[in-house]
Amino acid sequence: MGIKIPVQPVHRRTFQRRSGSAALSVSPSSDTTLAASNTSGSLSLNDVQDLVYIANVTIGGISFPVQLDTGSSDLWVMSTSGSLPNARASPTSLNLTYGIGWAQGPISTASVDFAGITVPQQAYLNVTSAQNPALSYGAAGIMGLGFDSLSNIDAAMNQTGSSSGRTLLYNLFHDNPSEPNFIAFSLQSTSNGDGVQGTFTVGETDPLYANVTSTNKIPTWPTTAPSRWNVLLDLFIVGAQTVAVSTTVAAAPSNKAVVLFDSGTSYTYAPTDVCTAIYGGVSGAQYNSSIGQWFVPCDAEIDMALQISNQIFPIHPLDVTPTAVGDPNTCVGSFIPQGVSVGADQFDWLIGDNILRSIYTLYDFGDFNSSGNMGDPYVQMLALVDPTQASVEFHNVRGGNPNTNITYNVSNSGSGSATVTLSTDVATAIENLSKFLPAILGIMALNALVLIVLVVGGIILLCRRRGKSDRTRKTPGRLGSMPMGNLSGPRLSELTREVPHTYQPVSMALTEDTLFVPPSPRFKGDSSNFGDRPNSIA
Repeated sequence: MGIKIPVQPVHRRTFQRRSGSAALSVSPSSDTTLAASNTSGSLSLNDVQDLVYIANVTIGGISFPVQLDTGSSDLWVMSTSGSLPNARASPTSLNLTYGIGWAQGPISTASVDFAGITVPQQAYLNVTSAQNPALSYGAAGIMGLGFDSLSNIDAAMNQTGSSSGRTLLYNLFHDNPSEPNFIAFSLQSTSNGDGVQGTFTVGETDPLYANVTSTNKIPTWPTTAPSRWNVLLDLFIVGAQTVAVSTTVAAAPSNKAVVLFDSGTSYTYAPTDVCTAIYGGVSGAQYNSSIGQWFVPCDAEIDMALQISNQIFPIHPLDVTPTAVGDPNTCVGSFIPQGVSVGADQFDWLIGDNILRSIYTLYDFGDFNSSGNMGDPYVQMLALVDPTQASVEFHNVRGGNPNTNITYNVSNSGSGSATVTLSTDVATAIENLSKFLPAILGIMALNALVLIVLVVGGIILLCRRRGKSDRTRKTPGRLGSMPMGNLSGPRLSELTREVPHTYQPVSMALTEDTLFVPPSPRFKGDSSNFGDRPNSIA
């Protein structure tokens, strides 16, 4: 049975500004924690000011709110009471360093329950000290939703000869082999009032978005044994301009960009030229080099979309220029420019919640084979934003008049089928043409018949004249046949198509005092001592 977790918006509490050196801990409180139901098999997922998305997980009988993060794979919590009851600590400790923040503590094992499914012995990090934005937003830790190959806990446990370090999702799927091995997200936005209900499901899709299973199966990059939820981006569109992309990732197609989907990151980190293409043409927009972020007039609507696997995904304009944290009168660019490679040559863009809120995304880990190994993973995506309606919602919030008939056409830059949305004018022209097409064809047929009759009559007359040589005209006329060129002409050439670990978590949800901190290029924790990572013991 699949697991559906509804998203319910939660108003953000007021937090005091903090220094960058103090470790943070948060006690679960009634206004931010919604306990999992042991009878219904469902739990609640909350979003805080569209920055972090939180669900509950029960470890050793105690419920903890944790941030859901597709950009990492490890489960960790920071308990206010120290060691959890019924948990067993190991002698191995880790220091997980994220793009923003870190967490440190011993690896422990305990019974873990997630939405009614129990893993009897699940490894997690029992954090004793941490500095992480998730803690300041009411979460007590992070649940990584990535692959086993990202997991530092799994790597450390492998060094001891134990297989108990597998990720929570792997164990959930492995213990329920008859269930589909996928999760699916729609992230609710509290700012645009678009009516999109956020959900997180395991093993099933939300009925509202069931069509996602009919969309293209987008392979990860690389396609086999990936370490991250990376896919290839074809291009992006800003207004009426199509913008090409490129990559710094080895072996990736040069006319694509490798992008990482990371639900644990609030904004999107992209190359500098990408952000300039988005914000540089906006009147009044300015780049603040001191914090590395664009400031944009709040009434400036930016219509844009991404093209992935020949599918168009419009982005809600309110998510392209959100209001600054703590200042509703200032709007910032949610695409953060990076002067160097965003992912240390592993990916080109880090796509965060500002984009993922506009898409219903299914992450399929691949089916188990007879050896107990998962097959190649893939992603399926369904656009949730009508760009014309999104313009109305933007101006309802920011003022001004909305744009109309906003459409995006697929650029045939890649392989696969493509669906193109036609503008109203083009659609009307095609409809009118279809109405008059029978009459046009009738006239053409009549003209052809008349021409045939004339040709046949001329041939008969010519033959009669040639048969009567005694009736030769005294004054020969110019009755010779009209010279004609080659009707076929030179053939049109056939068109040719252009053919065209040591892991570091990268999540970096923003907080009040961290408008921007560049992502950490490499993991800085203890995993450097592990050497080449062995395979997990099945």
